[in-house]
Amino acid sequence: MTEQNLSRRTLLAGTGALVVSILLPEGAQGQSPDLPSGGRLNERIEVRADGTIHVHVGRIEMGQGLRTAIATLAAEELEVPPERIVVAPVDTASAPNEGYTDGSASMQSTGTAVRRAAAAAREALLALASRQLGVPAPALRVEDGIISGGGRRVSYGALAGAVAAQAAPAARAALKPPRDYRRIGRAAPRLDLPAKLTGRAAYLQDFRLPGMRHARVLRPPSYGARLAALDTDAVAALPGVAEIVRNGRFVAVVAEREDEAIRALDHLRSAARWRESESLPGRDALFAYLRAEAGLAEDEAPSTGRRISATYEVPYRMHGAIGPSAAVAEFRDGRLTVWTHAQGVYPLRASLAGLLGLPESRVRCIHMESAGCYGHNGADDAAADAALIARAVPGRPVRLQWMREDEHLWEPYGPAMVMRLSGEVDRAGRVAAWRHIVVSAPHASRPGGAARLLAAQHVEPPVAASFLGGFSQWGGGGGYNAEPYYEVPARVDSRFVRHGPLRSSALRSLGAFANVVAIESFMDELALSAGLDPAAFRAAHLRDPRAVAVIEQAVADFGWQAFRRVPGRGRGIGFARLDNSGAYVAVVSEAEIDAASGRPRIRRMVGAVDCGEVISPDGVRNQIEGGMVQAASWTLLELVDFDRSRVLSRDWDSYPILRITEAPNVTVSLIDRPGEPYLGVGEAAMGPAGASVANAVAQARGRRRRTLPLADAG
Repeated sequence: MTEQNLSRRTLLAGTGALVVSILLPEGAQGQSPDLPSGGRLNERIEVRADGTIHVHVGRIEMGQGLRTAIATLAAEELEVPPERIVVAPVDTASAPNEGYTDGSASMQSTGTAVRRAAAAAREALLALASRQLGVPAPALRVEDGIISGGGRRVSYGALAGAVAAQAAPAARAALKPPRDYRRIGRAAPRLDLPAKLTGRAAYLQDFRLPGMRHARVLRPPSYGARLAALDTDAVAALPGVAEIVRNGRFVAVVAEREDEAIRALDHLRSAARWRESESLPGRDALFAYLRAEAGLAEDEAPSTGRRISATYEVPYRMHGAIGPSAAVAEFRDGRLTVWTHAQGVYPLRASLAGLLGLPESRVRCIHMESAGCYGHNGADDAAADAALIARAVPGRPVRLQWMREDEHLWEPYGPAMVMRLSGEVDRAGRVAAWRHIVVSAPHASRPGGAARLLAAQHVEPPVAASFLGGFSQWGGGGGYNAEPYYEVPARVDSRFVRHGPLRSSALRSLGAFANVVAIESFMDELALSAGLDPAAFRAAHLRDPRAVAVIEQAVADFGWQAFRRVPGRGRGIGFARLDNSGAYVAVVSEAEIDAASGRPRIRRMVGAVDCGEVISPDGVRNQIEGGMVQAASWTLLELVDFDRSRVLSRDWDSYPILRITEAPNVTVSLIDRPGEPYLGVGEAAMGPAGASVANAVAQARGRRRRTLPLADAG
């Protein structure tokens, strides 16, 4: 074993030219793209000789049921059983480049594209069959992937050779009308669940390759810590340790077994000496810091009569992925292959190429599922760690997994935000004034180059001084849903805090959660000031009948009119469309205050959603239900704690989330609109659900706390 002291210059030197062979994990469907067994009908649809249809997409499955919905659309248009549809892994060697899987836009963009491609592929296959069978295409029919007519028949699989041998006829095709649907909108089993439910290898964390080594990275104890001393001799002598990779503050250990890597990491931590400084404002001063950075005065205008002023505050929150981030990387003969759960394999490829000084053509990124995350967590950073280590010890694959405290302390958090609202209701019960000031740290620091990777800050010299390079004026996402969907005379002022104290980026719904919680809380406060029912007050300020319909559905399902408030119990409602263009969601919650502790608990949550045409009813419910529970957790419990030097929330005890025993009873009604465009649902529930919880707790307590989380507010 030798310790390698690697400068960035060394890392950037040298390239080779041999293609790396790839072993895909069990459960990762598809083949290496250099082994064709069929032909592409278009960019999306490939027919194989075994009768399977391979669908190529650039957006990833992360538990939202995307594969199932995509397979349903393709099966519907191609007239094949869904089990014959294979949604190929998102791989930079074969998948279309669709950037990041974000914005709840997978069905709107990818789903629509796949459906159109499948319809066109069906027409192309009919044209090929027409040539082979000598029957005009309009006289042919398709059933379960078999084309028949004139007493003859041919399967899709039998046409694969013709597709591979010649360019498939160009085709434009009309989509199936809703009256002919056989699969869209009907219950279908989730394709990603069997392995997860039976304990088979399902996640990247389960992935193993022959000859694979294991690695762990020694992280600094805080953002600004500098490595003063590190004696690695004793660690190097530990059983199984193969290499210690060191470059500035980036230090990693490579071992033959995972337990050996973890043991070596513990010894490295004991051997390291760090210099720290007090560079943070501390959690108690967080919101004052944000207001000062945004030029927002500390004092808000007092509430008088029907004029109300209120300031709402949301702290930094974690993604809290149950599975810590991981990656597997192999560097061989100048080429890098990385298996990753990043939400954008093409942006990651570009970022890794920049970090290692390789042409993008020599970097391949293959997506695999991980145990959770909507947003930018540590996935890209783990891939960068693995890539640096694999480059230092070429020829064998290296598996790098973060420890729990790595995930908690170093992932990019959901930004802290401040929302100041003021307004009034006239004597007719209409909102006559509305002012909304939004203060937010960055929501958009996903890798768009090497500079935003965590390891890029720790190598020597650093690739960039901070994660903030290249940000726009607003930094993306803080203004989501700041404009109210209601018919009110709104004035909105968005203020960007470029130098937030903690690293931040995209978390499920971006700024929509905080803005909707603020707007919907303020709607309740305005309604209360005018003596009006909160649900009726909202409906009266909406012109969109679909918006009114989801509110009415949620209110009816909850039993709003029949609810009888007693001390310590309350109801609350929240409504929004994600960024005013996604799915319509309304949620009503019931809160109860524990008499002994004063802590709130959510007993039940009732939701209604209109996402246009419903492809997979179970998939929509899964996302809305999960969003409702996660939003309840954010609203009641979650907060990243930090002092003047360090982040303190390093485990599940210091960063509590809603436990299964605390989860509310959740029901969701779907308003299906066949033939209407798909509207994103993955992030749509966060704001309405969080607002409903805040409003329910306020009514149950008899007073409102405007700073989250609410559970410690006695």
